[in-house]
Amino acid sequence: MDTTAGQSLYPLHQTKTIHLVRHAQGVHNVEGEKNHDAYLSNDLFDANLTPLGWKQVENLQKHVKASGLSRKVELVVVSPLLRTMQTAVGVFGGEAYTSGINEPPLMTENVGHSDHPAVSSLNCPPFIAVELCREQMGLHPCDKRRTVSEYRHMFPGIDFSLIETDEDTWYTPEREKKEEVTSRGLKFLEWLCTRKEKEIAVVTHSSFLFNTLSVFGDDCHPNIKTEMCAQMIGSNTSTTNYPGKIPHGRDLPSDATD
Repeated sequence: MDTTAGQSLYPLHQTKTIHLVRHAQGVHNVEGEKNHDAYLSNDLFDANLTPLGWKQVENLQKHVKASGLSRKVELVVVSPLLRTMQTAVGVFGGEAYTSGINEPPLMTENVGHSDHPAVSSLNCPPFIAVELCREQMGLHPCDKRRTVSEYRHMFPGIDFSLIETDEDTWYTPEREKKEEVTSRGLKFLEWLCTRKEKEIAVVTHSSFLFNTLSVFGDDCHPNIKTEMCAQMIGSNTSTTNYPGKIPHGRDLPSDATD
């Protein structure tokens, strides 16, 4: 977000800058593009990033550092799923972790069988996992989380204290309705407003973002809102301002919006 582009109607001390990041490409995105029924496969439980996804993470990290954003973000809020946490620590985390440091790493090595080295928690903002910004839940195993106990071993530097249960009690056999995702998203935004930090990065999911942000923009021209919504579910060409290969097709979430 470019805060210098125009004047705000609100005092700066009453506003926050929120950087919304959709996770990089996951294995479920690839398999689902081949066959949508793959989203029902237990083989995609808590899907991890693909090699291309890790490359996207690397490219975004370079952009975040070059733009100076890494020095501005005071807090990283992340959905407690493997692909979002991998994206979050890869983009906003420290350098490669080395033994002998007293602080625990943000992520241990080879999480998700990625062959990725451990990531340091030094010189980076705090990370906190929040269930309210999870992907649309239910039915699809890729959107079911592991136990918090497992995640704490994988991501020692992430704060999981706001997650109330070790097991995933939010996941159900029925798919969460879109209006329920929207309601949950608005609760999440209300929670963000209670935070003391003024500049926050949120690493989450495309369906969550689309359904949450779809309630905004009613005061703008319909053509503009349509374009905003189209960008939320992906496009065939890259509109980012950082270098990186974009997957073929639209890389849609498991519940693609018409």
